[in-house]
Amino acid sequence: MNPDKNHNIAIVTGASRGIGLAISKKLISLGYSVRGVCKNPDRCEFSHPDFVLDRLNLNDTKQIEGWLKDFSGKERVRILVHNAGVGYFAPFEELSWEQITEMIALHLTAPMLISNYFLRTLKTNEGRIFFIGSVSGTKVSPWGSVYGSTKAGLIHFGRELFQELRKSGVKVTNLIPDLTNTGFFDRLSFTTDEDTRSYILPECIADAVETVLSQREGTVLSELIIQPERFKIKKKEKGKD
Repeated sequence: MNPDKNHNIAIVTGASRGIGLAISKKLISLGYSVRGVCKNPDRCEFSHPDFVLDRLNLNDTKQIEGWLKDFSGKERVRILVHNAGVGYFAPFEELSWEQITEMIALHLTAPMLISNYFLRTLKTNEGRIFFIGSVSGTKVSPWGSVYGSTKAGLIHFGRELFQELRKSGVKVTNLIPDLTNTGFFDRLSFTTDEDTRSYILPECIADAVETVLSQREGTVLSELIIQPERFKIKKKEKGKD
């Protein structure tokens, strides 16, 4: 990571691929050193002097506690991006306890704990918190009871923090993407359509981060919904990705 002690740090969860990686690249281009976390850093094909990727299982609060305790450069943290997530879609009774607790941990517990730890620093630095939600958290969808509920909770938490921190100098933004062309669908029974107007790209969300950061001092884009022009999804054929 850049040795310059004045170099601002942005923390991005789920930074090894997809939306998290796109946001990390954008923040690096804007002059930040990015401290990313993910379960499998070895799978990330991106490298940069200002990009450090730590191995961390965000489902494990003990691991989170240890990572925070050993975190160096805390005083330079100016941005938190809570992006890590997972989706399991099935009738509620068919979801395992492991799947339920994983979605709760990634979408609610980890963002709350990490934000709690860095909040005093962010107040000092007049920093920012981004929550990457989902349109599933704004509507009712079949087989998305837990995923949608946890994303709704994340969005509401962002709204609560925005109101709580308005006089503190900390800016809070919910980014709420619709269908995004990433590996999120690899384990699901449906995916994005071939029509390029029916999905957004990770880079679209990274561009939204830049848009938020580019506002004049005193203006906060507290919530952005990012959607494709058309709505189409494609069911996968059985036995095929």
